[in-house]
Amino acid sequence: MQSNPVVWFEIYVQDMQRAKAFYEAVLDTKLESMPAPTPEMNLEMWAFPSDKATAQTSYGACGMLVKMEGLSSGGGTVVYFGCKDCATEISRVEKTGGIVIKEKMSIGEHGFIALARDTEGNIIGFHSM
Repeated sequence: MQSNPVVWFEIYVQDMQRAKAFYEAVLDTKLESMPAPTPEMNLEMWAFPSDKATAQTSYGACGMLVKMEGLSSGGGTVVYFGCKDCATEISRVEKTGGIVIKEKMSIGEHGFIALARDTEGNIIGFHSM
């Protein structure tokens, strides 16, 4: 079986504390502060939890929230977060400042998805079987 070609994602944000609070609450997780790759890069990064030892061989992709001068949120890429039941995560969206775009819906044999707009204007998805 071919491995997942998505190896990384970045969600650009304008208000890191607001975005961090949103994702930690909706996904019921804690993000980890990451240092800038080089000292001259003026950015703040918070990573989603992952097993770094198996990140390149497991199904999921690693990623983080990034606040960087000159880059803003609201891009066209949709990141889907895997979950046990996407109805759980979508139920937390509005309580934490986001907007529900599409409640849990069937995608046939491929499971279910739900779509939301985060506090930074990004469209994100949740997927469950």
